[in-house]
Amino acid sequence: MSKPRIQEVTFDCADPAKLAAFWGKLLERPWGNKPGFAGVVDAGPTYLLFQVVPEPKSSPKNRLHLDIEVDDIHEWVARAEALGATRAGDFHDDPGGGGFVVMQDPEANEFCLIAQPEGSFSALLRSVVSAE
Repeated sequence: MSKPRIQEVTFDCADPAKLAAFWGKLLERPWGNKPGFAGVVDAGPTYLLFQVVPEPKSSPKNRLHLDIEVDDIHEWVARAEALGATRAGDFHDDPGGGGFVVMQDPEANEFCLIAQPEGSFSALLRSVVSAE
């Protein structure tokens, strides 16, 4: 029996085409929309799926969000804003040279842009997983 894997991360939304375009452009990944089905981004090794739901988002706080590692946080914040994102907070600078900023996509789904010196947090994640 094969191991389970995450097939996709699903966003409930009002406009799947708009969000698929936003995330595909931001992540520089292939994306598309099939009216009546969903918007999809090939975020490899998984997909981002955007599906229509009838109810509006009622809470300002996400229960799930994406952390996106970037090399130049200020450049990527500007890029995200140019694509329709808004900043949800101030920059949080890390004394080690990194930091993060909480952003919102065009439908107010939160995500973080994170800069880390030499992938330090990714190394920490790998060490936690390999310790199991």
